[in-house]
Amino acid sequence: MDNLFNIFSAKYNRISTQFVRGLEQEIEWDAPLVGIRGARGVGKTTLLLQHIKLHHKLNQSVLYASADNIWFNAHSIYELATEFAKHGGRWLYLDEVHKYPNWSQELKNIYDDLTDLHVVFTGSSLLQILNSRADLSRRAVVYDMQGFSFREYLNWNLGLDLPKVSLQQILTDHTEIAMQTLQKVKVLQYFDDYLQHGYYPFYKELPTLFYSRLAEVVNMVLEVEIPQLRDVETAYIPKIKQLLYIIAESVPFVPNISKLCERIGMSRTVMLSYLNALHDSRITFSLHKHGSGINRLQKPDKLYLDNTNLSYALVGEASNRGTSRETFFANQLRHEHNVEATDAGDFLIDDKYTFEIGGSGKGKRQIEGVGDAYIVSDDIEYGVGQRIPLWMFGMLY
Repeated sequence: MDNLFNIFSAKYNRISTQFVRGLEQEIEWDAPLVGIRGARGVGKTTLLLQHIKLHHKLNQSVLYASADNIWFNAHSIYELATEFAKHGGRWLYLDEVHKYPNWSQELKNIYDDLTDLHVVFTGSSLLQILNSRADLSRRAVVYDMQGFSFREYLNWNLGLDLPKVSLQQILTDHTEIAMQTLQKVKVLQYFDDYLQHGYYPFYKELPTLFYSRLAEVVNMVLEVEIPQLRDVETAYIPKIKQLLYIIAESVPFVPNISKLCERIGMSRTVMLSYLNALHDSRITFSLHKHGSGINRLQKPDKLYLDNTNLSYALVGEASNRGTSRETFFANQLRHEHNVEATDAGDFLIDDKYTFEIGGSGKGKRQIEGVGDAYIVSDDIEYGVGQRIPLWMFGMLY
């Protein structure tokens, strides 16, 4: 265990707290068992280490360890927790628990047996807390972590302190919000940069290698995490990669499951299993119509990539601008709101608000006569009335 402390100490001393994600203040860190799920590369490890540095001194009461450390080849998570607690440990932070085979059962045992120990764990967005071998849903407080919002990207990149705004504030006060924001930054100057490489925090580490590293993230999810955590066959992975290219180039992609199954050579059930896994892994976003009811054997009405960075990584400048607008909107809203498809407009939010997404000249024909309906326009700084700038929905978290 001394080796784990040495590795933790080195990480603790290196981590910077100059910019900290807003989620850090929203998590109930004092709960006995806290889980943080998120897609690969969105910054879960950084968040853990920053929280530790902000709230703990480097001593024997706190320990960070990654579950993919070779130490766990010969030791268990439960063993670590037990020995740590015996020597005065109070706060145990476990990273990447999905890489440890019996993670859910051992976390349950730690929760039940070591009542003075606080445990925080992170894992893939594919983690099924409710349906895991040991149901942790009644024990763990679980949070989902996204990549940077447009607001966080501006604050991180430019050293700003732009505040988070609510959807209701945007709908009622978007002109005033735009005036206050544009006094601090010309948002359109940076919006395309965000669409291309602003979602993943690791962009600044090696900017020239960003897309190749993002491709590695996608490959790791497809080839390792989905087979490991969803028990699906790997034989169709090359075909699934082709599907991602199709989605990236589409306007947006409306799936015909029968034709897809015929083209790829898989059954409908297997295809829908892959689509569900891609959605849960935050590689794609499956959009369903309002009132249709969602289950594992229902096809999505539209398919998007999860975020615009993935589109640019896959097809570069061939990424469709209209699809990028809709992808950005859905990605920024889905974090705290219910996003559905609708016949009138592009999206229905929270079973109430209808949004039609388009360029600066987008008209109101599609939402004529629809209550609580708004036009969301790209390439404008300010909106008027029911017309709202697209960039502003990047201020939601």
